[in-house]
Amino acid sequence: MISNKPLKRAPELQPLSHDHHHGLQLCWKIRTGFSKQIEPNRIKKYSDWFYKTHLKPHFELEEKYVFPILGAENDLIKRSLTEHRRLKRLFKQTTNVEKSLVLIEEELEAHIRFEERILFVEIQKMATQDQLAKIKEIHTEESFTENNNDPFWI
Repeated sequence: MISNKPLKRAPELQPLSHDHHHGLQLCWKIRTGFSKQIEPNRIKKYSDWFYKTHLKPHFELEEKYVFPILGAENDLIKRSLTEHRRLKRLFKQTTNVEKSLVLIEEELEAHIRFEERILFVEIQKMATQDQLAKIKEIHTEESFTENNNDPFWI
């Protein structure tokens, strides 16, 4: 039986998990925008801002400091890198915006769930104290800055 008990996240990885929470909020905002029949280009403008401001730096930090803990040949890392590449392409799409947004919403949520439930659990098992300290040094707790120029999800 699968437990619904929340996972105990290493303190050094908690800021990354908070980033993931904001990514899940983006997915919710995209779904909400569609349910309110918001013009897809309005949603795209926000998602582009989110990608540039939050998601791209998050991916870069994971790829440079977190993924090397397990190594490039690890199947979980290969999967995460493949998903990062796919999401980057989806965010850069300028045609068929509605379809791209639907795929972003679905694939980003699945990617975050995978990293939180599987990848980070394995990283916590394998990481040395020095590796965790480096992650903490590089990515400290920050307050999330929202873009309220067009809060279409309200």
